[in-house]
Amino acid sequence: MTPRITPEILADLCTWEGRSESREEVLCSAPAGALAATLDRPDLMEGQSSTLPPLWHWLYFLPQAPQSELGADGHPRTGGFLPPVPLPRRMWAGGRITWHAPIQLGERLRKTTTIVSVRHKSGRSGDLVFLVLRHVFTRAHGVSLITEEQDLVYRAPAQPGDPAPQPQAATADAMWSRTIVPDPVLLFRYSALTFNGHRIHYDRPYATDVEGYGGLVVHGPLIATLLADLVSRELSGAQLRSFSFRAVRPLLDLNAFQLCGKLARDGKQVELWSRDHEGWLTMQAQAALE
Repeated sequence: MTPRITPEILADLCTWEGRSESREEVLCSAPAGALAATLDRPDLMEGQSSTLPPLWHWLYFLPQAPQSELGADGHPRTGGFLPPVPLPRRMWAGGRITWHAPIQLGERLRKTTTIVSVRHKSGRSGDLVFLVLRHVFTRAHGVSLITEEQDLVYRAPAQPGDPAPQPQAATADAMWSRTIVPDPVLLFRYSALTFNGHRIHYDRPYATDVEGYGGLVVHGPLIATLLADLVSRELSGAQLRSFSFRAVRPLLDLNAFQLCGKLARDGKQVELWSRDHEGWLTMQAQAALE
């Protein structure tokens, strides 16, 4: 039976708002070197750059739930720090990041995460719960480096006949574009680097038969990282001050997709997007440069 979010359940979930947890970690160079290899950025390989590129902080402070505490989807079960939302499908739908100072490899940082809000909506395919997390990254002596808000969406199980969202055509006025072939090896490597056990990214039968996708799903954070990387490739030396992104439509491993971008006339704002092989918009993003 499809779970329902009753007023009583929502009231209980909202009691999680305001909860916080903190962790400290030394940002070792090995994960950054491995991502540089995965993204074909030999210029950013271990030992050649000490500054962490934009969004590569997602390689650190990873959840380390024991195997026995994973759900059927490969995610850690909710009900510990995160509220026990009784909807099985989870998606990182978007976020907003501001950089206050560069992050150097080898630094010890503290990450403090706070549950900002829990909201409920009824969509065409059932209940949706939206969870906003705020992450603040600081140096040991309190200097703020990154402020980030992360949007999570919880959905009901896929059902036969669920209405498909209306696709949106991507604009065709890109100044830059780059084609990415999202083969299973790329998805596996990114899952491994981010310790992401979500089976939609590597378990094809699960992705298609259980969650109803047409193939393996390309990670939203990977697409966002590739869009930020496009700025780095096209505007050598540019420094990002902020970055926001919103997932619009799933990208699958069955076809190549394009990363697109254009610089505003002021030279400080960048519009970014990804589009699938049919020209549909799959992610929108904006970046502000220093």
